[in-house]
Amino acid sequence: MPLVDMENLARFRRAAAEVAKAVGGSAAEAVTQAVDAGSGAVETPEPTTAAPKNLGDKLKDKFMEELKKIPLPMWAIVAIAIAALLLICCICICICKKCCCKKKKKGKDAKKGLKGTVDLKSVQLLGSSYKEKVQPDLDELEVNMEEDEDAESTKSEEKLGRLQFKLDYDFTKGELQATVVQAADLPGLDMSGTSDPYVKVFILPDKKKKFETKVHRKTLNPVFNETFTFKVPFAEVCGKTLTFLIYDFDRFSKHDQIGQVQVALGSVDLGQVLEEWRDVQSPDSDDKDNKLGDICFSLRYVPTAGKLTTVILEAKNLKKMDVGGLSDPYVKISLMLNGKRIKKKKTTIKKCTLNPYYNESFGFEVPFEQIQKVTLIITVVDYDRIGTSEPIGRVVLGCNAVGTELRHWSDMLANPRRPIAQWHTLQEMPEKN
Repeated sequence: MPLVDMENLARFRRAAAEVAKAVGGSAAEAVTQAVDAGSGAVETPEPTTAAPKNLGDKLKDKFMEELKKIPLPMWAIVAIAIAALLLICCICICICKKCCCKKKKKGKDAKKGLKGTVDLKSVQLLGSSYKEKVQPDLDELEVNMEEDEDAESTKSEEKLGRLQFKLDYDFTKGELQATVVQAADLPGLDMSGTSDPYVKVFILPDKKKKFETKVHRKTLNPVFNETFTFKVPFAEVCGKTLTFLIYDFDRFSKHDQIGQVQVALGSVDLGQVLEEWRDVQSPDSDDKDNKLGDICFSLRYVPTAGKLTTVILEAKNLKKMDVGGLSDPYVKISLMLNGKRIKKKKTTIKKCTLNPYYNESFGFEVPFEQIQKVTLIITVVDYDRIGTSEPIGRVVLGCNAVGTELRHWSDMLANPRRPIAQWHTLQEMPEKN
């Protein structure tokens, strides 16, 4: 066979193979047979049309054409598509959660509604035993009520701790020495579960002289060992009552009273030294120790400048002085040296109130050499336009003071340039000679 015919034959076979891929096996066999049968001029098969494209391919082509028209790089388009998918997923999740929450709420409401219902069949099955549980006998009910009342009464009796004291009376001098030894098992009134206890000691009914022990920080079993002397003639001993008031110290509010111990001097044997423990009793509800009111102020002393600054902050629960049940209070500050008044200042008048708020500052020039010799007297006065203004009560501070007043003054000297604020209970005015 000539070389040209062999080349034509190979070309036709390749064309037949391509047609077989496009058209199918039957047409390919027919073309192949025709090519093999022809020795001379080979008849070429009629051209066949390609299979129509699927709908998915058409959509894909259109989508790619549209993407090419967008003036953005491919990575940006992919990122936008991912973000859109994430947003759609989040919306779907939120919708599903809301639907689930609504179903749960409906279920809970249905359960709540069923709580009040009673299954009558189950009640009938329980029979007489159920009736006994619902309606016990009258005798059993009375016994149980008595037991509950006893339990509540024991719970209401709070244990306030114990106090140890010692009494020694000197018949020749007519003096009573009262020693506060210690306290034990006091209740914790602070947030930390402890207290800052101290004891006030005085004699009723006159209460002319009051003493206070030192404050013991963060303890429920303080040891005081402090002795105080009272002038009590033997003829008046039987009508006197020695009172120990236990307080929890608080710098920024009223001191909480833990309890009290009262000793009727007429009921004890003063011929010998008496030392004993007594349970702390609950404080009186109508305690008249604070009938005049409380006042809060701060003290600040600068040694280098020799300046004493007092800021009168506020007062509360003042005694009613006017006919209408109110007062017109103002505060008078007096600086004393060797019993003489050096300077006097006063606040503004607050009309018709028992809880005035001032926040007024006053400065005094006090050299460092005189700071331990001066006395600061803060007096709350009820203003009267017609008659004379009447004092309600006062607080005396200085190195010669006692109790919380001395403690406040000492804290001021121990913390120079720093204002120290504290509440004080107003004391009665001294009787005029």
